[in-house]
Amino acid sequence: MKLFTLYNLKGNVNTYLVGHESGGDALIIDPGHIDLFLLNLLEDNNYYIKSILLTHDHENHTKGVKTLMRIYEPLIYSKRAMISGYPSTTITPNSVLNLCGFNITVIEIPGHSDDSLVFRIRNALFIGDVLSAGKIGYTSNPIAKKLLQDNIKEKIFSINEDLIIFPGHGPPTTIKAEKEFSSFTF
Repeated sequence: MKLFTLYNLKGNVNTYLVGHESGGDALIIDPGHIDLFLLNLLEDNNYYIKSILLTHDHENHTKGVKTLMRIYEPLIYSKRAMISGYPSTTITPNSVLNLCGFNITVIEIPGHSDDSLVFRIRNALFIGDVLSAGKIGYTSNPIAKKLLQDNIKEKIFSINEDLIIFPGHGPPTTIKAEKEFSSFTF
């Protein structure tokens, strides 16, 4: 597996590109912005975007969908039926997808938004805005915050501590580091 992390100043957001060493079909997670750098990266690695995975439907994570749809005609996978005016394959939480030759475990983590999903591919967790290095995602009220904290504890902190967390914003971290150093307690 080859993983590229793309940070965009517009929206302060991470986009992730996952493909095989030899090129071919690839997937992109949270395409917040598509620029010439990303398009050249795709071409230089002989990638063709077949799948778009969305951790949640906030514009700073979905803005690049329209551009990708015009170029590649990928399938969109999210918890919503429509994304940016395009039909999406609605993901069943707690399922396993096989996309572009990767087994992807889907974990539902409501709290930041009602459609928040986490994707596990091998030793990587693509977690959107559920958790960033040192803090949990923004919530709109105390009930949503408690829901998010409970879901993180039950569904994220209970799995392999060495998994690498790739958040929607900020640097990568690990489950172990977040258990030890996060700014919230359980």
